[in-house]
Amino acid sequence: MATYKRRGYKKSKNQDEASTQASAKDSQTAEVFSALDSGASKTEAWFSKNQRIILGSIVAFAVLSLGFFGYSEFIQAPKEQEAANELYYPQRYLEQALEPGAAKDSLLTLALNGAEGKYGFLDIVSEYSSTKAADISYYGAGMASFHLKNYQEAVDYLSKFSASDDLLGALAKGTLGDAYAEMEVFDKAMSSYQRAIDHANNAFSTPIYLKKAALLAYKMNDFSKAKSLAERLKSQFPESPESVNIDGLIGLASK
Repeated sequence: MATYKRRGYKKSKNQDEASTQASAKDSQTAEVFSALDSGASKTEAWFSKNQRIILGSIVAFAVLSLGFFGYSEFIQAPKEQEAANELYYPQRYLEQALEPGAAKDSLLTLALNGAEGKYGFLDIVSEYSSTKAADISYYGAGMASFHLKNYQEAVDYLSKFSASDDLLGALAKGTLGDAYAEMEVFDKAMSSYQRAIDHANNAFSTPIYLKKAALLAYKMNDFSKAKSLAERLKSQFPESPESVNIDGLIGLASK
């Protein structure tokens, strides 16, 4: 049933104060998240830039490590070497896709599917299963799919990556969290961020996922967890870019 205001109706003083306080809190929350998002944008840009270096280093390691087990296994060794060589092209496409101003979507598609007789990550997974190059290709395919906003595919590929390397394993688990968050599967996103945090304690990936987990916990109205994660970030990584403005989130989660 509709309710109409009486002529001359005025809000009570308490109602005005409550409304003002609510507006102030909303404004404060918006300001804090705006500041945190600004810092996150810088982090993501730095992350994208260094993703190329990280992936390249892991591929190089995979190639070099072939010498340790290769020559006593006359079937597996050549297969490993051939698969490692095939990684050059999709890796390069992924690197180029992350360059500023690049034709991102088309390059990411080439990284996944290959072109002109050259394999993409998905071809390597199919043709060279059980090789180190195939395992790395699951990571590359997951990252390419994530940047193409194909989040379920990113989850499928990244979940198959063995993640034995400390840093790359943390990044894979963290990107799983990002993909779940984009799909609004927040419980799995939080679980993935926590696994990324626990996978390896380092000054690069740990503060990134502590911050993402803290923001997600706040979004999920788990203020105690948001405060705990934010305080851990501030305590353990005070010099990290992610710690900038984190006091604002701690303050909001404390109320």
